[in-house]
Amino acid sequence: MSNSTALPDLRAEDFDFALPEALIAQSPARPRDAARMLVAAPGDLRDAGVRDLPDWLRPGDLLVVNNTRVIPARLRARRGEARVEIMLNRAEAGGIWHALVRNARKLRPGDILAVEGAPELAPRVVERQDGGAALIDFGSDQGLLAAALERAGEIPLPPYIARPDGPRPEDREDYQPIFAQQPGAVAAPTASLHFTPALLEAISARDVAQVSLTLHVGAGTFLPIRADNPREHKLHAEWGEITPEAAAAINAARARGGRIVAIGTTALRLLESAVDGAGTVHPFRGLTDIFLLPGHPFRSADLLLTNFHLPRSSLFMLVSAFAGLARMRDAYAHAIARNYRFYSYGDASLLFREDAHP
Repeated sequence: MSNSTALPDLRAEDFDFALPEALIAQSPARPRDAARMLVAAPGDLRDAGVRDLPDWLRPGDLLVVNNTRVIPARLRARRGEARVEIMLNRAEAGGIWHALVRNARKLRPGDILAVEGAPELAPRVVERQDGGAALIDFGSDQGLLAAALERAGEIPLPPYIARPDGPRPEDREDYQPIFAQQPGAVAAPTASLHFTPALLEAISARDVAQVSLTLHVGAGTFLPIRADNPREHKLHAEWGEITPEAAAAINAARARGGRIVAIGTTALRLLESAVDGAGTVHPFRGLTDIFLLPGHPFRSADLLLTNFHLPRSSLFMLVSAFAGLARMRDAYAHAIARNYRFYSYGDASLLFREDAHP
């Protein structure tokens, strides 16, 4: 239901910047809400901390959080002597999963794979697709698959978090948000990683409510933008749901004059997939591949809490669309100069929509 307008000419290099590798966080702040937070309001950049978030909220505002739960989605398998690595991406019907496969060229439709650590699984290759993707049938018993993943699967940390020997035991907790309820994500909605019970209590004390939606973040979130024109890049579809009750709560908060605060780019993407031209959010259940670029008229959220994103990434393009490319260039230059920590385990930014007022 989103209403994108014609976009100006864009180049991937417009979203490039020099990021020192040392600023890519390899572990989270402890406790989670000890992370820093850069507030980017119109004409104003302020250094703060995540624990200061309640000070930037007003009574009647509404937090919209993503309650997806990260599953141990990376499996190692064999086809005869050939080794393959399977990253589950999205559940399809009847036990079939869309997956990204390392060494996918080794696979043929009909192949039966042997999964390391889970001999009870015998996944069958249904179809090989472009870009290293495949459809793989794990059988109709999804309980069997879930148990096997817990035992043999790995938490799918992003490639920029260095774990030469695989994820550490603490990553299973560190990479799981406090809001996690609905299993299905293969990447964390990382803005949610900053929240603690104490922070949620402080937000509630400000008379700020919270509502959940579900967007199962897919592995495609890590894929680079290879096209010179960002509009030629297509995002992998992800499954999401906004219940009628959640949509009603969002619309009621807006009608009362409250601001909608999207916690993470995933929450914002699903909201923009479900909003109409008048700013009403409708119930949603299905797939979305919405790609938010400068020129998109945002109608669903007033503020966005998000982490710092990598150069030339779809997520940096999204925040530039939301808060303005010039403001984001200034904010990221400020963050780099002051050694903010970037990406999944990094620090946060609180962004006001380009046309909003603090």
